[in-house]
Amino acid sequence: MSIYLVKGKGFRHDFTLKGERYTEAWFQTKKAAQAAEAKRREEIKNPKPQTQDQTHTTFLDLVNMRLDFIKEYKTLKYYDDNRYALGRLVRAWEGLNASEITTQKIQDFILIRAKRSHYAANYDLTLIKALFNHGVRMKLLALNPASGVDFLPVENRAKYVPPLQDIDKVIAVADSETQDYLWCIRETLARVSEINRLKWDDVDLEGHLVTLYTRKKKGGSLTPRKIPMTGKLFEILSRRYLQHDPTKPWVFWHRYWSRKAGEWKEGPFLDRKTLMKGLCLEAGVKYFRYHALRHSGASLMDHNNAPLDGIQNVLGHETRTTTLIYLHKLDGSERKVMQIYEQARQKSHTDSHIKSKGILSHTPESLASHSIN
Repeated sequence: MSIYLVKGKGFRHDFTLKGERYTEAWFQTKKAAQAAEAKRREEIKNPKPQTQDQTHTTFLDLVNMRLDFIKEYKTLKYYDDNRYALGRLVRAWEGLNASEITTQKIQDFILIRAKRSHYAANYDLTLIKALFNHGVRMKLLALNPASGVDFLPVENRAKYVPPLQDIDKVIAVADSETQDYLWCIRETLARVSEINRLKWDDVDLEGHLVTLYTRKKKGGSLTPRKIPMTGKLFEILSRRYLQHDPTKPWVFWHRYWSRKAGEWKEGPFLDRKTLMKGLCLEAGVKYFRYHALRHSGASLMDHNNAPLDGIQNVLGHETRTTTLIYLHKLDGSERKVMQIYEQARQKSHTDSHIKSKGILSHTPESLASHSIN
């Protein structure tokens, strides 16, 4: 049996049988990993009879069922991302049944994607794992073949938070409509999707409140939270309300050509991926995206001693832990140990300097003896 220990994680088994690789992690003991491998080998040698649906569900059918589910329960952006990524898999595995997709096939696909980048490969692997988990939940598959495929190592970097001056420069070069759009993101610390779906029914000018809706909750349901308006936001929304078209329910909308319908349509923005790149270039600042406005605003609040629970509620985070990570916040212990380190280093440097001058080599007795001589 091929059992090995990864320090800090645990034991895993990894073996090849009939040309296919099988692996599973992380077990607390070697004995548990050995038992799991023995069980897996037995399942492979003596598979349980599959139902008719499990046997004949094609991979394309599984993908379409997953996309139908995402369209109803998740955001449109998440649907588009899945449709684009899973389309690559359909082209690779078209004609196969879902039960014929093995761990090795998924591993090979991920290694090919890794040639582009580990980030791209890991993103695809996340969607693949969710796809087969959906098949297991719907009892179309007995097991998830992607469960044995590990994510590739990546270099995690701190998120870039632009200085306030750079944000001001970007807003200054935008047209008036886009300026309002960016200010609304900046003054609410909202996700861009929340501003895109913002309707006039969600704006309470009398109460100086804006209601934002997000799907960043388990189950995909839209969850509201109320954000008090800043003076700047009240000024913008009041002006736009007086000028808005009553037949359009959205605060921000546009007219666009629908290739699917073959006609011009009007509706809210779905995504504006290229807008910030052009504005940053024109403003002559380092490129940042909409999400950086949330980071910038949250950091500004934190640096001015705003209460953490208030920041958490404004950002719409489920847990305080997420907010702490989001702020890249250092607690008092890290600052204290660095102060101790600096003081100890300075003291050591001073003592070493004194010794090098020979000052400490002469005791009072030696000095007295030296003077007598």
